[in-house]
Formats: sequence, C-alpha cells, structure tokens
Amino acid sequence: MMFAIEEINGNDSLLPNISLGFWIYDSCDTLSRSLQGTMWQLTGHKDPIPNYACRETSPLAALIGDEKSRMSITIAQLLGVYKHAQISYASTVPALSDKSRFPSFFRTVPSDEFQCLAIARLITFFGWTWVGIFAEDNDYGLIGSQMLNEELIKAGVCIAFYETIPLFYSQEKIRRIVEVLKKTTARVIVVFSISNNLYPAMLEIVKSEASGKVWIGSDGWNLFPLFNKKEFVKTLKGTIVLSITRHNIPRFKEYLYDFLHFRTAEDIFVGEFWEQAFGCRWNDSNTDHITVQEGRTKRKLCTGKEDLKTLDNQFFDLRNLRFMYKVYNAVYMVAHALHAMYCEQEGPFFNGSCANIKHFAPWQLLHYIHKVRFQDTMGQEIFFDLSGNPPASYDFLNWQVLSSGSFYDVNIGHYDSGAASGQDLNINTSAIVWNEGYTQVPVSTCSESCGPGYWKAILDGRPVCCFECIPCSEEEFSNQTDATECQKCDDDQWPTVRRDGCRKKSIEFLSYQDPLGMTLAVISVLSGLIPSTILVIFIRNRHTPVVKANNRELSYLLLLALILCFGCSLVFIGQPTTPTCIVRQIAFGVVFAVCISCLLAKTIMVVLAFRATKPNSNLRTWVGPRLPNALVLFCSLVQVLICITWLIVAPPFSQMNMKSQMGKIIIECNEGSLTAFWCMLGNLGFLATVSFIVAFLARKLPDSFNEAKFITFSMLIFGAVWISFIPAYLSTTGKYTVAMEIFAILSSSAGLLSCIFFPKCYIILMRPEMNTKEFLMGKTTGNFKKTK
Repeated sequence: MMFAIEEINGNDSLLPNISLGFWIYDSCDTLSRSLQGTMWQLTGHKDPIPNYACRETSPLAALIGDEKSRMSITIAQLLGVYKHAQISYASTVPALSDKSRFPSFFRTVPSDEFQCLAIARLITFFGWTWVGIFAEDNDYGLIGSQMLNEELIKAGVCIAFYETIPLFYSQEKIRRIVEVLKKTTARVIVVFSISNNLYPAMLEIVKSEASGKVWIGSDGWNLFPLFNKKEFVKTLKGTIVLSITRHNIPRFKEYLYDFLHFRTAEDIFVGEFWEQAFGCRWNDSNTDHITVQEGRTKRKLCTGKEDLKTLDNQFFDLRNLRFMYKVYNAVYMVAHALHAMYCEQEGPFFNGSCANIKHFAPWQLLHYIHKVRFQDTMGQEIFFDLSGNPPASYDFLNWQVLSSGSFYDVNIGHYDSGAASGQDLNINTSAIVWNEGYTQVPVSTCSESCGPGYWKAILDGRPVCCFECIPCSEEEFSNQTDATECQKCDDDQWPTVRRDGCRKKSIEFLSYQDPLGMTLAVISVLSGLIPSTILVIFIRNRHTPVVKANNRELSYLLLLALILCFGCSLVFIGQPTTPTCIVRQIAFGVVFAVCISCLLAKTIMVVLAFRATKPNSNLRTWVGPRLPNALVLFCSLVQVLICITWLIVAPPFSQMNMKSQMGKIIIECNEGSLTAFWCMLGNLGFLATVSFIVAFLARKLPDSFNEAKFITFSMLIFGAVWISFIPAYLSTTGKYTVAMEIFAILSSSAGLLSCIFFPKCYIILMRPEMNTKEFLMGKTTGNFKKTK
C-alpha cells in the first residue's frame, strides 16, 4: 500500500497537486478491535463517538481491508450506514456481493462464486464424477462449499461425503474426518479452508496413512508453509490449489530492499522482520542488563547493515505476494475515483453540483468508484461490476516435491471468467505431477462408466453417479458411454453383436441359390417328369383295357393337373413379388381342385357303373363321359369363383416382414385375406373329404371297375399331409414357411400320383398279360363264382 501511494503521489498525471496519505490499524483478527478501529477512523478520535467526526485534516477517502471475510462483514455493516467506501483485497465470501446489505463494499479479489465455478470446471475437465468435500466451519467454508456443491451437481458430479472442519480442535470431529476419508471410494477431495484451520485435521490424516488421494484446495491454501514439511509429502504430493493470478509489480522488489534497509529498528514491523530474517536481536536501551547479557549469549545484535539480498526468504519471492497485487489495485482504484471526482467539469449530483476534493461526502466518492475503469501498470483492465466484484482470474498450482523433500508450486493452468464459453479453462496436463501411485490422471467415479452396448441403471437410494451397467436388449443399442437408455434401430437395421451400433438386416426369401430352394426346385422338376412320363405311357397304350377302364379322359386330365401341381411349386421359389404371390396361391388352389375333382368324378363313376349293371337300373342313363366332365367342371369353377372373389376383395401381395425374425428382413407373400385363403383350403378339404367317403364306401366293388381302394389311400395321404401342414405353417417363419408349403404340395401330389397310377403302370409295363379284356373279365367271372 505504501509503495502504491508513493507511486501515485509521484505521478503528475494522476491527482496532480493532491497527495494521498494513509493510516494503518491492526485488527488483530478480532471482531471487537475491527469495529473499534473502524469507528476510530470514522470519527478521527481514539475514543470513538458515534455519528461525530472531529477530523481536522484531510477527509477519509476509503478503507482498504480487511483480509478475512468475517472481519470485512462486520466492518462493511458499519461503513454501509455512512456510505463510506470499503475495498477488500482478500475477502471472498459471496454474501459480500449483496448490495442491499453492503452498499459500500468493493473488493479487488474475486468472489468465491467464481472460485466455485473454477474448481467445478477443473473437476469436469478431468472427468471426475465422485468427489468428497471438506469445509471449515465458518462463512468462507460453508457458503463456498455449498455453492461448489450446487455447481458440481449442475455438472453431473456427485458428492461422496461432506464434512466440516472444526475451527477449534475437536478430537471427536477430527477422528470422524479421518474415518470418512479412509472409507470413501472417492479419490478426489476438495477442501474449502485456510491452512491454519485445516492443519490439525491434516496432521491426523497423515498419521493414519490415508494416502492416494488427489487434494483440490481453495485459495485459502495458496501459501503452504504449514504443510511444507517432509511428513506431509506422501499425502499432499500432487495437490492442486486454486490461487489468485500472479502478477509482478514493477520496481516493487527494489522498493522492499530500500524500504527495509532504511527502516530497521525505528519501525516495529520492520524491526521484528529483521530479527527473524537474520537471527539477530536489536539492542533495546530499556532492557535491563541481565536480559541484554542473556540475549548476547543466545543471538548476536542486529547492526542494520545486514544484506537483504543474501536472504533465501519467501518474503522476497514476489510470485507468492498475490494479495499484495490486490492491495496495490485497491489503492489505485481509490486514486482513480478521486481523480475522476477532482477533474469532473459538470457535476453529476443535484443541480449539476460537483464534489469538493477537500471536503466531500463519502457517498459522493462512492459514485465515482462504481464507474472507475482503468489499466494498471501491468496492462490489466481493472473495474467493478454491479456487485462490486472485479473480473475473476485464477491460477492452478500443482504441489511438486524437490529433491530436498520440500514442496514447490508449479503453475499448470488458468481460469478466466470473462473468456468465451469453452475457453475459460486452460490446463497443461503434461506439467502435472500426481500423488504416488498415479502415472496418469486418476479416475474418481462411484461406478465404472458403461461402455457402448450398455445403459446405466441408477441404484436405489444412491447418488446418480452410482449405477449398474445393464446390457441392451437384443432389439436395442447404445453407441455412447454412460447412456441412460438404449435406442431402437431403424426398421431395416439391427443391433450389432456388441449392441454398440446398427447394421443392415439381411434379406431372406427362398431363392434358387439357397441350398434348400435349389433342392426343392430339383425335386419339383424331377417329380413333374414322372406324371409326364406316365401320360406318354397312357397315350401310347390308350387302347388297352387298363387305360380305358375308369374314364381314360379323366386320367389324362388328372395327369396334366399333377404335372401342374409339381410345376406350381416352382412359383413359390424366388423373390416374392405381387404378381408371383397372386399366381402361386391361385395356381395352387385351382390345380389341386381339378385333381381332387377328377378323383371324385372317378369314384362316383365307379359306383354308378356298378349300380348300372343291375337289371332295370335307372342309372344307366348317367353312365358316360358327360357326368364326370360336368362334375369336374363344376367343382373347379367353385374354386375359381373363390379365387376371383379373393382377388377382388384382398388379393395377395409381397411385403417386407421386419419383425418376425431378429436381424432379418423377410420378403414374403401376404395372403391379403386370411379368410379367403382358408376358404380356398377349406374347399379343397371338403372335396377331399367327399372323395374319401365315396371311395371308402366303394372299396369292395369288383376289381375290374374299382379304383376306390387306391383313391382311398391317396385321400388318406392327402389329408394327412395337409392336416400336418396347418400347425407347421403357423409355427414357422420366413423361407421355412414357404418350404413347408412346397413340401406339402409335393408330398400330396406324389401321394396322388403313386396311389392312382403306379399300379396301372406296373400292369402296363411289367405285366402286359394282365392288360387284356379277357383277363379282367375272367377275373370278374371268377369273383362272381366265388360269391355264389
């Protein structure tokens, strides 16, 4: 302060012809003395008289101080009544920003509100989400830590514990602090306390060997002589402390050397410093002879000629004199406000009046302090916001260890509240030395992060940072760390094996390239050749009795229908399209209706032929080709009518089924109308049932006319195949559903072919002697004889 005042008084451009003076009062860290000193300065009398000023010299411009927040609060409450300006260089409690309570309080040090923001940004920068908090039991610790707590919660950081540090030694409370520290899984501990109050607790922590923690200290730790001992190295190595930004004051170090040298014994402060720095003692004439003799034997006398430059003392390391810079700015702030008031041409007060620099009211200077904005000798812009706070700027210091075993701090980063978002924090991670056991940035989380493919489930009764990682379901994915929920892929995509992304679903249908499709296609073609061959055989032997028996034309039509039955299964193979979906179902329904109609007509003709042989039978007029042809045509037209109705109401179409099978898009045919589909199958079932009943009843008719036994077996096979098909069709999906339908078509067609035509082919090819009218009639005669 003295240096700043002398510098201002020597500056012709600042307050010309005006000199500043000062008066120093030591409050001794007690509230009563701070109030007493404040009243003393207000009244100008050693015995203060409230509301009375007897100052005969220059007016009191402003009060610089106090250091501690609790002292400044008491002083600010009193000065606010009189609107006297107070500028603190070290008080950081956020409550002092409240202008309704402290209208005349300003400070050149940032509020703890910004300190909390800086610490929170540091914690989030390193990705720590699980931290503990120690706070000293006063306004500085409690309010600051509470604001820090709020900022951490906003940033998604959880508090593992919150403990207060007693201002007065309490073994019980300190023991609890140690126990909490040893039990916690948090590796990062934030301390809102000054060194003196923390020291007893930290001493017990060191004794308990609770190491391996990263300590984050508030600006109360910025000077560490108390902890600069070997017993604290293991515990506090790697500590990161928030500190007021360092600034060197030009020519201040030389000023200190000169000032201390010329004010040795005459100044009580300098004299005490001199004794401690050089280990000597001043000769006091008031001291009795015995005391002087004792002093001489213990310490040499100070001469005042000792060389200050030979001292290796932290006092002269101006990097650590952080609050000195704030005091320096506080004095300049008052000087610039006085200068603005002194040079004002048009008064801002009532009726344009100006303040008199020699006799001004306190509130008048307050008006100018609010508006002061200047650059100091280091080029820093200095001003106060509406709350009386300066721009916030902090350094982050890392405690590292010298070879001698003592601490030294290294600047590892900077925080500037006025910088753009995202650029307010700058950390040099390569310059950081962590606590023993950490070669890289320590991890402090309640739960390990959930990687892609998992989502975090919050545990009941625990903070949000404590969670369990749950794998995403088979239909969901998460592609980010610590996802709160899994997401569904698009309909045409499916989660990867690790559930950390989506991939295109595979497209599935029964293709000709598929082994199953290829096999069924080959079987269909080969099976179709069999009825074709039989048809050729029947045409070549069309005049033989076996072929002519039971309506030769119906046999030809049945063989042609069976060829189409085997062939229509090929339409079911390949990528389904709407035309193929229509053709496959209609062709299947109509062709099978023709087959079963032919069998029904054959069976009915067997019965009519046998009944017509009886004397005086009226059924002879029905025997002939017209009845079976009409019957086949009628039954087939009924099926065609069902199919046409189906096509009109809701025809089949192709669709992409993305839901039935995981990871696959099934291209399939949608029947359009299930009612029409089952009506078509029901009609086939009805025809097959009637054919089976008629054939079963006619099974004992004479052999020369009788195909009923073979038709009975064929209908049993047909019914068994399609009854089995229904549950299989409903229980399978994708290409296997189509394969089941093809298998049913091939099986039922093969059953009809083998039961109806294989016995006749055997006679034609293997037993030609049986393919004669005489043999058949002879066999019939033999049967009649046996009956008689």
